[in-house]
Amino acid sequence: MGNQLIAPSILSADFSDLKSDILMVNESEADWFHIDIMDGVFVPNISFGMPVLKSINEYATKTLDVHLMIVNPEKYIERFAELGSNILTIHYEVSRETLSKSIKEIKKYGMKAGVAINPDSDINLLEKYIQEIDLVCVMGVFPGFSGQAFIKSTYERCKAVKELIVKHNSGALIEVDGGVTIHNAKKLLENGADVLVSGSHVFKAASPKEIISKLKNI
Repeated sequence: MGNQLIAPSILSADFSDLKSDILMVNESEADWFHIDIMDGVFVPNISFGMPVLKSINEYATKTLDVHLMIVNPEKYIERFAELGSNILTIHYEVSRETLSKSIKEIKKYGMKAGVAINPDSDINLLEKYIQEIDLVCVMGVFPGFSGQAFIKSTYERCKAVKELIVKHNSGALIEVDGGVTIHNAKKLLENGADVLVSGSHVFKAASPKEIISKLKNI
């Protein structure tokens, strides 16, 4: 262990002083910025949109891992590439009819393609796409709000994704988003996770940099 990537979730940052939190992440041992875009339709919350992402990109010096929790994400792929997204993750639940096409489109614009899957969707639904996907985002909570309790079955779900990756010789990374803390990170890594997204656990801490460092060095 120790090769894990850490992606603090900007949804939990201080929006009245976003620049300071971005600079803190730049200076920390974090690898990526995880940025949740929510539309109030696919999830019961509205987070922030393109102007905020544009501002984050102006100051961020690390990979922008953009997670679209929106309906019709295929309409916005080119725009998110223009705004500086390095990884663009769409949800299986809204894209099942267009998934292969959207994955190709994401890659066409030079981004890595991620697919997120909700806690109540069967992992095996991803099998036919696993060789095309660069990142599988396993949700540790139901998407929509930060600060939710971690769902324990996420460990088994990571293991199931890992089995698909190995079976099909895929290069996909496994990312866990939701409820990740220094208390469950080790077990997630043991079950195959490569990327840990952590929001309120990082930003609400007395020393966010220290929590990031602990997550990075488990």
